Amino acid sequence: MRFLLDDEQRAFAHSLDALLTAADTPSVVRSWSAGDHTAGRALWSRIADAGVFALAVPEAYEGVGPLPVELAVAFVELGRHAVPGPLVETVAAPALLTEPGLAKRFLPGLASGETIATVALDGSYALDGDAATLHLAVEGGEDDEGGGELRLAQWHGHGHGHGQKQGQEHGPVRTSMDPARRLTRLQEDGGELLAVGPQVTAAAAHSLTWARLATAAQALGVGLTLLDRTVAYVKQRSQFGVPIGSFQAVKHRLADAKVALEFARPLLFGAALTMDPADVAAAKVTACEAAYTTARTALQLHGAIGYTAEYDLSLWLTKARALRTAWGTPGECRELVLK
Repeated sequence: MRFLLDDEQRAFAHSLDALLTAADTPSVVRSWSAGDHTAGRALWSRIADAGVFALAVPEAYEGVGPLPVELAVAFVELGRHAVPGPLVETVAAPALLTEPGLAKRFLPGLASGETIATVALDGSYALDGDAATLHLAVEGGEDDEGGGELRLAQWHGHGHGHGQKQGQEHGPVRTSMDPARRLTRLQEDGGELLAVGPQVTAAAAHSLTWARLATAAQALGVGLTLLDRTVAYVKQRSQFGVPIGSFQAVKHRLADAKVALEFARPLLFGAALTMDPADVAAAKVTACEAAYTTARTALQLHGAIGYTAEYDLSLWLTKARALRTAWGTPGECRELVLK
Protein backbone atom coordinates (compact mmCIF):
# COMPACT_ATOMS: atom_id res chain seq x y z
CA MET A 1 0.00 0.00 0.00
CA ARG A 2 1.31 3.43 -0.90
CA PHE A 3 -0.20 6.29 1.05
CA LEU A 4 0.45 9.85 -0.10
CA LEU A 5 -0.64 12.93 1.81
CA ASP A 6 -2.51 15.56 -0.13
CA ASP A 7 -1.30 19.16 -0.43
CA GLU A 8 -3.36 20.37 2.52
CA GLN A 9 -2.09 17.62 4.80
CA ARG A 10 1.51 18.28 3.79
CA ALA A 11 1.04 22.00 4.42
CA PHE A 12 -0.37 21.19 7.85
CA ALA A 13 2.68 19.08 8.65
CA HIS A 14 5.05 21.81 7.46
CA SER A 15 3.28 24.46 9.54
CA LEU A 16 3.53 22.32 12.67
CA ASP A 17 7.19 21.60 11.96
CA ALA A 18 7.90 25.33 11.68
CA LEU A 19 5.97 26.08 14.88
CA LEU A 20 7.77 23.40 16.88
CA THR A 21 11.21 24.22 15.46
CA ALA A 22 10.80 27.80 16.63
CA ALA A 23 9.71 26.63 20.08
CA ASP A 24 13.10 25.07 21.04
CA THR A 25 11.39 21.91 22.28
CA PRO A 26 14.51 20.39 23.95
CA SER A 27 14.46 23.17 26.54
CA VAL A 28 10.69 22.71 26.98
CA VAL A 29 11.19 18.97 27.52
CA ARG A 30 13.87 19.53 30.16
CA SER A 31 11.70 22.02 32.05
CA TRP A 32 8.75 19.65 31.90
CA SER A 33 10.91 16.82 33.23
CA ALA A 34 11.86 18.98 36.21
CA GLY A 35 8.20 19.66 37.00
CA ASP A 36 8.09 23.19 35.56
CA HIS A 37 5.13 23.26 33.16
CA THR A 38 5.23 26.97 32.24
CA ALA A 39 6.95 26.62 28.87
CA GLY A 40 5.09 23.39 28.16
CA ARG A 41 1.69 24.99 28.74
CA ALA A 42 2.60 27.89 26.48
CA LEU A 43 3.59 25.46 23.74
CA TRP A 44 0.41 23.46 24.40
CA SER A 45 -1.65 26.59 23.68
CA ARG A 46 0.15 27.16 20.39
CA ILE A 47 -0.41 23.55 19.37
CA ALA A 48 -4.10 23.92 20.22
CA ASP A 49 -4.28 27.14 18.18
CA ALA A 50 -2.91 25.14 15.24
CA GLY A 51 -5.99 22.92 15.56
CA VAL A 52 -4.35 19.68 16.69
CA PHE A 53 -6.67 18.82 19.58
CA ALA A 54 -9.74 19.89 17.63
CA LEU A 55 -9.03 17.04 15.20
CA ALA A 56 -10.40 14.55 17.75
CA VAL A 57 -13.50 16.60 18.64
CA PRO A 58 -16.71 16.68 16.55
CA GLU A 59 -17.76 19.94 14.92
CA ALA A 60 -20.85 20.07 17.13
CA TYR A 61 -18.57 20.69 20.12
CA GLU A 62 -16.20 23.28 18.61
CA GLY A 63 -13.88 20.76 16.98
CA VAL A 64 -13.19 19.93 13.33
CA GLY A 65 -13.21 16.13 13.56
CA PRO A 66 -12.98 13.39 14.09
CA LEU A 67 -10.15 13.33 11.54
CA PRO A 68 -7.79 10.44 12.37
CA VAL A 69 -5.58 10.82 9.30
CA GLU A 70 -4.87 14.47 10.05
CA LEU A 71 -4.36 13.55 13.69
CA ALA A 72 -1.71 11.02 12.65
CA VAL A 73 -0.03 13.71 10.52
CA ALA A 74 0.07 16.01 13.54
CA PHE A 75 1.40 13.40 15.96
CA VAL A 76 4.25 12.44 13.65
CA GLU A 77 5.41 16.06 13.95
CA LEU A 78 4.86 16.12 17.72
CA GLY A 79 7.04 13.01 17.96
CA ARG A 80 9.68 14.45 15.65
CA HIS A 81 10.07 17.34 18.09
CA ALA A 82 9.67 15.27 21.29
CA VAL A 83 6.85 17.49 22.58
CA PRO A 84 6.06 16.56 26.22
CA GLY A 85 2.72 16.25 27.97
CA PRO A 86 -0.39 14.06 27.86
CA LEU A 87 -0.95 14.70 24.17
CA VAL A 88 -2.20 11.19 23.43
CA GLU A 89 -4.51 11.19 26.43
CA THR A 90 -6.06 14.51 25.45
CA VAL A 91 -7.01 13.26 21.99
CA ALA A 92 -8.17 9.90 23.37
CA ALA A 93 -10.46 11.51 25.98
CA PRO A 94 -13.19 12.66 23.54
CA ALA A 95 -13.98 9.03 22.71
CA LEU A 96 -14.92 8.56 26.38
CA LEU A 97 -17.13 11.66 26.45
CA THR A 98 -19.61 11.02 23.66
CA GLU A 99 -22.78 11.27 25.79
CA PRO A 100 -24.30 14.68 24.84
CA GLY A 101 -24.20 16.12 28.34
CA LEU A 102 -20.58 15.13 28.87
CA ALA A 103 -19.57 16.20 25.38
CA LYS A 104 -21.06 19.65 25.86
CA ARG A 105 -19.38 19.97 29.25
CA PHE A 106 -15.86 18.84 28.38
CA LEU A 107 -15.16 18.70 24.64
CA PRO A 108 -14.96 22.44 23.84
CA GLY A 109 -12.22 22.83 26.44
CA LEU A 110 -10.30 19.88 25.02
CA ALA A 111 -10.57 21.26 21.48
CA SER A 112 -9.37 24.72 22.49
CA GLY A 113 -6.48 23.47 24.58
CA GLU A 114 -7.83 25.02 27.77
CA THR A 115 -8.30 21.51 29.18
CA ILE A 116 -5.41 19.07 29.47
CA ALA A 117 -6.66 15.53 29.98
CA THR A 118 -5.12 12.38 31.32
CA VAL A 119 -6.77 8.96 31.26
CA ALA A 120 -6.36 5.75 33.25
CA LEU A 121 -8.01 2.55 32.08
CA ASP A 122 -8.65 -0.22 34.64
CA GLY A 123 -6.25 1.03 37.27
CA SER A 124 -3.36 1.80 34.95
CA TYR A 125 -1.02 4.67 35.61
CA ALA A 126 -1.99 8.04 34.21
CA LEU A 127 0.48 10.26 32.39
CA ASP A 128 1.26 13.70 33.82
CA GLY A 129 -1.43 13.78 36.47
CA ASP A 130 0.32 16.80 37.97
CA ALA A 131 -0.09 18.80 34.76
CA ALA A 132 -3.56 17.64 33.66
CA THR A 133 -6.70 19.58 34.51
CA LEU A 134 -9.09 16.73 33.65
CA HIS A 135 -8.48 13.28 35.17
CA LEU A 136 -10.61 10.47 33.75
CA ALA A 137 -10.64 6.95 35.15
CA VAL A 138 -12.40 3.93 33.65
CA GLU A 139 -13.01 0.81 35.71
CA GLY A 140 -14.64 -2.43 34.60
CA GLY A 141 -14.50 -4.26 31.31
CA GLU A 142 -16.35 -6.79 29.23
CA ASP A 143 -16.49 -9.33 32.06
CA ASP A 144 -18.43 -7.01 34.36
CA GLU A 145 -22.18 -7.58 34.09
CA GLY A 146 -23.01 -3.91 34.63
CA GLY A 147 -20.41 -2.62 32.22
CA GLY A 148 -17.75 -0.07 33.03
CA GLU A 149 -17.70 3.09 35.10
CA LEU A 150 -16.31 6.44 33.99
CA ARG A 151 -15.37 8.81 36.78
CA LEU A 152 -13.65 12.08 37.38
CA ALA A 153 -10.64 11.23 39.49
CA GLN A 154 -8.27 13.03 41.78
CA TRP A 155 -4.51 13.00 41.41
CA HIS A 156 -2.74 11.02 44.12
CA GLY A 157 0.50 12.92 43.81
CA HIS A 158 2.47 9.67 43.78
CA GLY A 159 3.33 7.22 41.03
CA HIS A 160 5.96 5.13 39.36
CA GLY A 161 6.70 3.59 36.01
CA HIS A 162 4.39 0.65 35.33
CA GLY A 163 6.52 -2.15 33.94
CA GLN A 164 9.44 0.22 33.58
CA LYS A 165 12.49 1.16 35.62
CA GLN A 166 11.97 3.84 38.18
CA GLY A 167 13.78 7.03 37.38
CA GLN A 168 14.75 10.17 39.20
CA GLU A 169 12.23 11.39 41.74
CA HIS A 170 10.85 14.93 41.39
CA GLY A 171 9.01 15.80 44.58
CA PRO A 172 6.00 13.49 44.91
CA VAL A 173 6.24 12.15 41.35
CA ARG A 174 8.62 9.54 39.98
CA THR A 175 9.43 9.48 36.31
CA SER A 176 9.34 6.58 33.91
CA MET A 177 12.14 5.53 31.57
CA ASP A 178 11.50 8.89 29.87
CA PRO A 179 11.97 11.68 32.44
CA ALA A 180 9.39 13.78 30.57
CA ARG A 181 6.71 11.11 31.10
CA ARG A 182 5.61 11.47 34.72
CA LEU A 183 3.38 8.55 35.70
CA THR A 184 0.85 8.86 38.53
CA ARG A 185 -1.97 6.97 40.19
CA LEU A 186 -5.46 8.48 40.08
CA GLN A 187 -7.68 8.47 43.17
CA GLU A 188 -11.06 7.18 41.97
CA ASP A 189 -12.89 6.84 45.28
CA GLY A 190 -15.33 9.70 45.73
CA GLY A 191 -14.86 11.06 42.25
CA GLU A 192 -17.91 12.14 40.29
CA LEU A 193 -19.54 9.28 38.40
CA LEU A 194 -19.91 10.47 34.82
CA ALA A 195 -21.30 7.35 33.16
CA VAL A 196 -21.91 3.68 33.85
CA GLY A 197 -22.91 0.70 31.72
CA PRO A 198 -21.85 -1.30 28.68
CA GLN A 199 -21.51 1.91 26.67
CA VAL A 200 -18.57 2.91 28.88
CA THR A 201 -16.78 -0.34 28.03
CA ALA A 202 -17.36 0.27 24.33
CA ALA A 203 -16.19 3.88 24.63
CA ALA A 204 -13.05 2.79 26.48
CA ALA A 205 -12.20 0.37 23.66
CA HIS A 206 -12.67 3.17 21.10
CA SER A 207 -10.56 5.53 23.21
CA LEU A 208 -7.80 2.91 23.33
CA THR A 209 -7.82 2.73 19.53
CA TRP A 210 -7.37 6.50 19.28
CA ALA A 211 -4.60 6.39 21.88
CA ARG A 212 -2.74 3.65 20.02
CA LEU A 213 -3.02 5.50 16.72
CA ALA A 214 -1.60 8.70 18.23
CA THR A 215 1.15 6.74 20.00
CA ALA A 216 2.12 5.00 16.77
CA ALA A 217 2.35 8.32 14.94
CA GLN A 218 4.34 9.86 17.76
CA ALA A 219 6.75 6.90 17.74
CA LEU A 220 7.23 7.18 13.98
CA GLY A 221 8.14 10.85 14.39
CA VAL A 222 10.60 10.00 17.18
CA GLY A 223 12.24 7.39 14.97
CA LEU A 224 12.55 9.78 12.05
CA THR A 225 14.35 12.36 14.16
CA LEU A 226 16.69 9.74 15.63
CA LEU A 227 17.57 8.63 12.12
CA ASP A 228 18.10 12.17 10.82
CA ARG A 229 20.31 13.13 13.75
CA THR A 230 22.34 9.95 13.46
CA VAL A 231 22.90 10.37 9.72
CA ALA A 232 24.13 13.91 10.36
CA TYR A 233 26.42 12.71 13.16
CA VAL A 234 28.11 9.89 11.22
CA LYS A 235 28.94 12.36 8.46
CA GLN A 236 30.87 14.49 10.97
CA ARG A 237 32.51 11.89 13.24
CA SER A 238 35.75 10.49 11.79
CA GLN A 239 37.86 7.42 12.41
CA PHE A 240 41.06 6.53 10.54
CA GLY A 241 40.79 9.88 8.82
CA VAL A 242 37.38 9.30 7.20
CA PRO A 243 33.78 9.88 8.31
CA ILE A 244 32.33 6.76 9.96
CA GLY A 245 29.31 7.18 7.70
CA SER A 246 31.44 5.87 4.86
CA PHE A 247 31.83 2.47 6.58
CA GLN A 248 29.74 -0.26 5.03
CA ALA A 249 28.56 -1.61 8.39
CA VAL A 250 27.30 1.82 9.43
CA LYS A 251 25.46 2.26 6.14
CA HIS A 252 23.74 -1.10 6.59
CA ARG A 253 22.58 -0.24 10.13
CA LEU A 254 21.12 3.06 8.98
CA ALA A 255 19.52 1.48 5.93
CA ASP A 256 17.81 -1.12 8.11
CA ALA A 257 16.43 1.63 10.36
CA LYS A 258 15.23 3.61 7.34
CA VAL A 259 13.44 0.59 5.87
CA ALA A 260 11.73 -0.19 9.20
CA LEU A 261 10.45 3.37 9.56
CA GLU A 262 9.28 3.61 5.96
CA PHE A 263 7.46 0.28 6.30
CA ALA A 264 5.63 1.63 9.35
CA ARG A 265 4.42 4.77 7.60
CA PRO A 266 1.79 3.20 5.26
CA LEU A 267 0.57 0.95 8.07
CA LEU A 268 0.03 4.03 10.22
CA PHE A 269 -1.95 5.98 7.65
CA GLY A 270 -3.80 2.90 6.45
CA ALA A 271 -4.91 2.28 10.04
CA ALA A 272 -5.98 5.91 10.34
CA LEU A 273 -8.24 5.40 7.34
CA THR A 274 -9.95 2.30 8.71
CA MET A 275 -9.68 2.89 12.48
CA ASP A 276 -10.04 -0.86 12.85
CA PRO A 277 -8.58 -1.87 16.24
CA ALA A 278 -6.49 -4.66 14.70
CA ASP A 279 -5.12 -2.35 11.99
CA VAL A 280 -4.24 0.27 14.59
CA ALA A 281 -2.59 -2.34 16.83
CA ALA A 282 -0.49 -3.50 13.87
CA ALA A 283 0.52 0.07 13.12
CA LYS A 284 1.45 0.69 16.74
CA VAL A 285 3.64 -2.36 17.17
CA THR A 286 5.34 -1.75 13.80
CA ALA A 287 6.00 1.96 14.38
CA CYS A 288 7.10 1.52 17.98
CA GLU A 289 9.43 -1.37 17.16
CA ALA A 290 10.88 0.62 14.25
CA ALA A 291 11.50 3.60 16.53
CA TYR A 292 13.04 1.37 19.20
CA THR A 293 15.32 -0.31 16.63
CA THR A 294 16.37 3.11 15.35
CA ALA A 295 17.06 4.26 18.90
CA ARG A 296 19.39 1.30 19.48
CA THR A 297 21.19 2.06 16.22
CA ALA A 298 21.45 5.75 17.08
CA LEU A 299 22.90 4.98 20.49
CA GLN A 300 25.44 2.53 19.12
CA LEU A 301 26.64 4.88 16.39
CA HIS A 302 26.87 7.89 18.68
CA GLY A 303 28.88 5.98 21.25
CA ALA A 304 29.17 7.14 24.86
CA ILE A 305 27.90 10.64 24.12
CA GLY A 306 24.47 9.19 23.38
CA TYR A 307 24.06 8.18 27.03
CA THR A 308 24.48 11.68 28.42
CA ALA A 309 21.37 13.56 29.54
CA GLU A 310 22.94 16.84 28.40
CA TYR A 311 23.02 15.65 24.80
CA ASP A 312 19.70 16.30 23.04
CA LEU A 313 19.63 12.86 21.43
CA SER A 314 18.75 11.37 24.83
CA LEU A 315 15.36 13.12 24.75
CA TRP A 316 14.34 11.00 21.77
CA LEU A 317 16.12 7.83 22.90
CA THR A 318 14.17 7.64 26.16
CA LYS A 319 10.89 8.52 24.47
CA ALA A 320 11.28 5.71 21.94
CA ARG A 321 11.71 3.24 24.79
CA ALA A 322 8.73 4.57 26.75
CA LEU A 323 6.33 4.70 23.79
CA ARG A 324 7.09 1.07 22.98
CA THR A 325 4.93 -0.10 25.90
CA ALA A 326 2.56 2.85 26.24
CA TRP A 327 -1.10 1.97 25.56
CA GLY A 328 -0.29 -1.66 24.87
CA THR A 329 2.89 -3.70 24.87
CA PRO A 330 4.16 -5.24 21.62
CA GLY A 331 2.82 -8.60 22.81
CA GLU A 332 -0.64 -7.21 23.53
CA CYS A 333 -0.84 -5.52 20.15
CA ARG A 334 0.35 -8.64 18.31
CA GLU A 335 -2.24 -10.72 20.15
CA LEU A 336 -5.00 -8.43 18.92
CA VAL A 337 -3.71 -8.57 15.35
CA LEU A 338 -3.65 -12.38 15.41
CA LYS A 339 -7.18 -12.83 16.74
